[in-house]
Amino acid sequence: MSPRYSGLIPAKTGLRERKKAQTRQAIRAAAYRLFAEQGYDATPVDQIAAEADVSPSTVFRYFPTKEDIVLTDEYDAGMAEMLRSRPAEESPLTALEMVMHESLSLLLQDPEGQAEMVQREELVRDVPAIRARSHESMSETGRLLGGIIAERSGCSADDLEVRVFTAAVFSVIHETTMYWVDQGRTEDLLPLLDRALALLRGGLEF
Repeated sequence: MSPRYSGLIPAKTGLRERKKAQTRQAIRAAAYRLFAEQGYDATPVDQIAAEADVSPSTVFRYFPTKEDIVLTDEYDAGMAEMLRSRPAEESPLTALEMVMHESLSLLLQDPEGQAEMVQREELVRDVPAIRARSHESMSETGRLLGGIIAERSGCSADDLEVRVFTAAVFSVIHETTMYWVDQGRTEDLLPLLDRALALLRGGLEF
């Protein structure tokens, strides 16, 4: 199993769920290969299914839309577990920053994981349908981790402060990753993320 899966899928995940994760990854890998060869719009779902050696109905069972193949991953549960395990005395921003460091480090040390991440961000940038759907996907991750932040802080997940904090942090992560890709990945991503979050921590003064 790839390092990105062994590190980002919780160890307590059962065999059945891990097999499902492997099937999802096989479909994603096939899709990314085809997207690179012939473009996103020119790649139908039935061709992705054939490349992954599954039926089209299996693809749609795991990914309700074609955009979801790009935007759905296995990492949310792992990040949630990491966040729950952070020291209770850490501030919400520090705890979430450490989680992002750990999860991104696992991805970046795996060449396949890094290549997939770059291709995904390029597709978000270049394909309007994916870009539109990506906001919903990011919001789902934000709600999950925001709920844990709320628990750690003694707040409600619906509190304005929690919602604004979560939206701000994930916007910073998205824009930093997009900047990294747009600039040709000439700088290391993690220091860029530290720089961006420091701006947020400093009240956006620069």
